Amino acid sequence: MTYTPPKLLTFLAFLAEYGDNPRYELIDGELRDMEPTGSHEEVSGNIAGRISAEILRTNFNWLIPKTCLIKPLAAEATALRPDVIVLDKAKLNTEPLWQKEPIICNGNTIKLVAEVVSTNWQDDYARKVEEYAILEIPEYWIVDFRGLGGLQFIGNPKQPTFTVCQLVNGVYQQQQYRLGDAISSYLLLNLELKLDDIMP
Repeated sequence: MTYTPPKLLTFLAFLAEYGDNPRYELIDGELRDMEPTGSHEEVSGNIAGRISAEILRTNFNWLIPKTCLIKPLAAEATALRPDVIVLDKAKLNTEPLWQKEPIICNGNTIKLVAEVVSTNWQDDYARKVEEYAILEIPEYWIVDFRGLGGLQFIGNPKQPTFTVCQLVNGVYQQQQYRLGDAISSYLLLNLELKLDDIMP
């Protein structure tokens, strides 16, 4: 049996073919199907709503775009599509692609990203932890509402888990929360949130 490696895509080829399709992202030239379900989208919407309310309440100059890709400047074949992304409006004028496409290249424009875990949980718990840390994104939420992550990431027995990653000296310090726990955000200090609030 012959193994045929998947066809690798460049960022531009991905953008031309899949740029408008929220189902896909690109990691090291490999197309990833994020396999969103209705409940996945419901959780993403609930998170975005909670953060939006807090942004308005605290009068931060931030926004949550409906769709957005992250293209790390150093990566030629990566286009990440977070489920929720919070941007600093004041820094959008330094983004080279923003005026033409909803694409962010500079990590310092991003305040927070949230990923709702799907069947490709390895990307959220491993690869994106590295990518987002390299981009120096201050806070990263991993929302595993179905308890899909590996035992080394969410423990045994598997259960719904909300992980807040705070960037400290270039490395994410992770704090896990379960159902019933009050979640602490380092950026949104007055946010009142539990995993229960965003479950489908």
